[in-house]
Amino acid sequence: MKFFETSKYFSLKKSTYINLRWIAIIGQLITVNIIYFIFDFKFNIILENLIISIGILSNLYLIYINKNTQLLDKTAFLFLLIDILQLSCLIFLTGGIANPFSIFLIIPIIFSSSNLGFKSNFLLVSITILIIILLTFFHMPLPYPVNEHFHVDGYYYYSMPIALIIALIFLNYFALMFGKESRIRKEALNKMEEIMSKEQELLSLGGQAAAAAHSLGTPFSTIKIISSDLLNQFKDNVEAKKDIDLLMSQIERCSEILKKLTLDPIIEDNFIDKDLSIADYLNEIVKSFKETSKKKFVINFSENLNILHISKSIEIVYGLRNFIGNANKFSKSKVFIGLKSNNDNTEIIIEDDGEGYPNDVLRKIGEPYIKSYKSSIKSKSGLGLGIFIGKTLLEKNYADILCRNSTTRGGAEVNIKWKNKDLLSL
Repeated sequence: MKFFETSKYFSLKKSTYINLRWIAIIGQLITVNIIYFIFDFKFNIILENLIISIGILSNLYLIYINKNTQLLDKTAFLFLLIDILQLSCLIFLTGGIANPFSIFLIIPIIFSSSNLGFKSNFLLVSITILIIILLTFFHMPLPYPVNEHFHVDGYYYYSMPIALIIALIFLNYFALMFGKESRIRKEALNKMEEIMSKEQELLSLGGQAAAAAHSLGTPFSTIKIISSDLLNQFKDNVEAKKDIDLLMSQIERCSEILKKLTLDPIIEDNFIDKDLSIADYLNEIVKSFKETSKKKFVINFSENLNILHISKSIEIVYGLRNFIGNANKFSKSKVFIGLKSNNDNTEIIIEDDGEGYPNDVLRKIGEPYIKSYKSSIKSKSGLGLGIFIGKTLLEKNYADILCRNSTTRGGAEVNIKWKNKDLLSL
């Protein structure tokens, strides 16, 4: 197994990294030369500037030789290691761990924990801890003005590397957790965009198929009329009648195929073009599930007192489909869909008679890549992407969503609520 991660989610943006390195290099040059020439601290200024030049050369390499816009795991690891070693050399020549600038050794680790794979990050953390320990015992004297002497008590001196190591581990852990969550969410959002893109393509194909069915309607009608006339003319000719019957059956078959491609083009066209109520959305979505599911859908619109018509939104359709699809998947035999509305709010309640959300999943509902450990539903559960996508799409369209276990049906319940003013602004 390769040591370095190759995932596209483990990388550093080169331009940002280069700019940050220039800031660090310029800061090092200014600090070293001001302390030497203005404050009269004595140390090897030539060697210090040579070490800083390593950072300059490596940055020029990134700009002019490395043509990638992203530094993948291996390359980023090597350059962060260079940063750690270069800064370590500067600190070694200027007092070791007693140098207040030793805190900067932590900075490359924060970068690695957020952008590199676990193994690369672990190695950099280990190297940095080892360097901190070495700098505690092996270093040149801390520079000070000629007429002064700097002394640090042993207790305080050895507490500094311990504090640095503890800070390094804690900061690395927190950055690692935030980086992991960010990568998971980024991957899930990419999948959501991919799904929505496919949905748009399917909609476009459906429109093209509808146009084709409409355009071919007249030629097919003409062929059908002519075929009927030919059938009347050659009704006594057995061979000719057989061929004409076959021709007419194939015309009918072509018409049916075009209708299936568009899912009934006349209805679909009207559904796309006109304004819809939430009840229309739910009816269309439930109709699509009834064609493939044996579950019973119980729909209750009796409390839908304020019928608002809004423009069709693929995001709302797909979001509702995900939640209704989940209820259909995990229910035993029934899915309950209720719609309530008044002058201020519109609310959809989706319930099922299944086992409900497991306790280990309920507190994480809405996060991508979650899976229950409950054996009875483990085989049916996915990665949580359906709920994540549905929740993200509906919340993007001003919905408030509450997922919980139903107190009346025994299964899962999803409560989706809009303010009417938000629905009308879609």
